[in-house]
Parts: sequence; structure tokens; C-alpha cells
Amino acid sequence: MPEAEAALRTLAHNVRAARTRAGLSLDELGRRAKVSKGALVGLEKAQGNPNFATLIRLADTLGVSVSALLEGPAEGRVRVVSADAVMPLWAGKRGSQARLMLTTSGPAPVEIWRWVLEPDEEYPSHPHQAGVVETVSVTAGRMTLTVDGTEHPVEAGQTAAFDGDAPHTYRGAGTETCHLIMTVHIPPAPGSAS
Repeated sequence: MPEAEAALRTLAHNVRAARTRAGLSLDELGRRAKVSKGALVGLEKAQGNPNFATLIRLADTLGVSVSALLEGPAEGRVRVVSADAVMPLWAGKRGSQARLMLTTSGPAPVEIWRWVLEPDEEYPSHPHQAGVVETVSVTAGRMTLTVDGTEHPVEAGQTAAFDGDAPHTYRGAGTETCHLIMTVHIPPAPGSAS
């Protein structure tokens, strides 16, 4: 699987570069992100298979987007990405999935995600760093968004926004598959120009 190996090498390079820029040792990054030093050493050697939650914790701790850890160098001024060209970063047992389509550049990047939630399948997300704002725009079906223990029904044609630093869960609702576009607005890293 050469594509998977190339993706893992890119991830290894990007994590090491972001850790170096942040001035963090492997021990300190591991402590802050709640990831073992052994897993980080393996990751920086392009070994292992980190899960989605680990990538989120590393990105939050390093003050970068998840896609900044996954993407190679930009290839031009306009980037067009097809959903079938992007591997899911999360897949549920019933067929749900989340694909990180792209991340905008600049000091306050925005991640664009495509999600499919099957009825009654859910994804509990770890709280993000302070200042992260998420939006979910349901394009088909229904979902239940739970933020800090409170449920919010969101239907096709509706968009919800919330602070991502609280515990939150996405769950398919009703009897049809829910399709949604999520954006994750990441605050500028400390010391970056606004």
C-alpha cells in the first residue's frame, strides 16, 4: 500500500516539524496530548497507525489543524478535492464516516469535513483547544448534536455553531442517513500575525 506509506511518512514529517516549531520534547508533547512517548517515537519514524482521536489531540496540543499534520506541500493556488479521493479518518461500525476534505491556509485555518452518520450511530469528540468553533450544516437527514450534555436536533437545511472546547457528540437521528458538512475554525497560534 504505497499511498498509506506515503501518508504515514508525511504525517511523521509534519508532527516532528510542528513539535520542533513549538519547542516541545517528545516527553512534553506526550504529556500534554496524552499520548505515550513510545507512540510518538513510532509516529515520528512513520510507524504505527494513530487513530482519529490521537490526531486531534496532537493537532490541538501543537496548535495546528489535523490536516496540517496530514497534508503534503500545497500544489497551486486552487485546490479541488473529490470526496472519493480522501480516505475516511473515522468509520463507524454501521457505515458512518468522517472525511477531512481540506484546510484553508493562513493564521486561523478552517477545516472542511464531510460526514455521513447512520441512524443511531454516534461519534463522541474530545474537547478541542479554547477558541475552536465548529459548525455543522446538515444537507440530508437529521442528527442530534450534543454539546456539554445538552441535545440539539439539527435537520436538513439547518446549521448549528458551537464552541468546540466542550465535550460534544454527533449522532445520526431518524431513519435515514444524515449527511453534513462540518467546519472547524482554529484560532491563530499564539504569536502569529492576525
